[in-house]
Amino acid sequence: MVHIPSTVVALKTITLVLGGLITYFAFKAYRRTGAQALRALALGFGTVTLGSLLAGVVDRLLDTAGTSALVVESALTAVGFAIILYSLYAE
Repeated sequence: MVHIPSTVVALKTITLVLGGLITYFAFKAYRRTGAQALRALALGFGTVTLGSLLAGVVDRLLDTAGTSALVVESALTAVGFAIILYSLYAE
């Protein structure tokens, strides 16, 4: 396995915490208002955050050069951003 510097682990942890908080508050706003756009926003940020989490898991569990983790993270980030873009146009 590839050695991950503690700085990367710290930055990934910050990403997960902030992404989780954004997802939580967007979902909380959706529950309060019932606005479908806020639900989509929460789902989009949740997908991006999940991509970061799964990339770390894949990187630690699979013996690859990090390419699998990069593909997982990039794919979920792209899907998450597409959902966020949709949320900006939803009524």
